Amino acid sequence: MRRLIFGLMTLILLGTEVLIALYGHGWVRIYLGDVLVVILLYTLIRTIFPYKIRRWYLLPAAILLFAFAVEFLQLWGICDRLGITNRFLRTVIGTGFSKIDLACYLIGIIPCFISDFLLAKSNSPG
Repeated sequence: MRRLIFGLMTLILLGTEVLIALYGHGWVRIYLGDVLVVILLYTLIRTIFPYKIRRWYLLPAAILLFAFAVEFLQLWGICDRLGITNRFLRTVIGTGFSKIDLACYLIGIIPCFISDFLLAKSNSPG
């Protein structure tokens, strides 16, 4: 059941991200997409690995580190340095570093930490 819930959440978030990429403007595209992308990664991974959460903080921390790494690769100009010209890939990877994006990832990861904490609590005996 947990896998189904996370799977549905992943599909909804993916659809939302696609709509934001295609039609979003202003703060929705600039900020909300970055908040939701870490939650999307979290729900995707929880769909694949829904059980046995002992160290509840590891998955959200790893996702946050991954998001930060991608952002800092944007600062380095990863797309240009690797010669990536495909518009879709440049959009997914990103081409511009922003400190605000880092803050958006931090905001987005908070519900993931809370979710894993609650899942770990429900897994523990007693």
